[in-house]
Amino acid sequence: MKRLPVPVTVATFGAIAALSASMAYWGMQLFKEQQRPIAAVVQQAAPEPSIEAAKGLFGGDVAVAVASNYQLKGVVAAINGRHSVAIISADGQPPKAYPVNAEVAPGVKVQEVAPRYVVLTEGGMPKRIELPADAPPGSSTAAMLPPLPSPGAPTPPALQAATPPPPPMPVPQNMPPPQTPMTGGGPVPQPRQ
Repeated sequence: MKRLPVPVTVATFGAIAALSASMAYWGMQLFKEQQRPIAAVVQQAAPEPSIEAAKGLFGGDVAVAVASNYQLKGVVAAINGRHSVAIISADGQPPKAYPVNAEVAPGVKVQEVAPRYVVLTEGGMPKRIELPADAPPGSSTAAMLPPLPSPGAPTPPALQAATPPPPPMPVPQNMPPPQTPMTGGGPVPQPRQ
């Protein structure tokens, strides 16, 4: 058996490899599916970050969502806050008084009552309602009320001293002396002093 020289064998092998690669490429091009046109994605400009929104990150002003369908009409704020009452109008209804932890609407509770605002929680999210700036002076307490004693507890001496005794009733001058029921008339004897 006669062998071909090595350079011819390498050249033949290279030609066969190139022909196979070319046929594979053009075969793939011939049987390839048509490419569908692709719509370009509209690039929206990213909104610039608000400096106001970043204040709460490091202890600045904490923004609280404002409840829009509730109006604060008045506040009665106690010093300890437990017996405070908020007068709120919900959904355009007449105003009602709600103490702390009372339910204003299903899922909406009064969390905190302060002299100029009320904090409601709706689904765990706090919402702050401010007393209107043009509110009449009687709609908010000017001074904080003292805490109420719990029922059955004795009245503290500070509260007893703070309430003055009632003034004595004046005695009318031209009134006849009282009659005793046992004697059938006659003046009542005056006790000796």
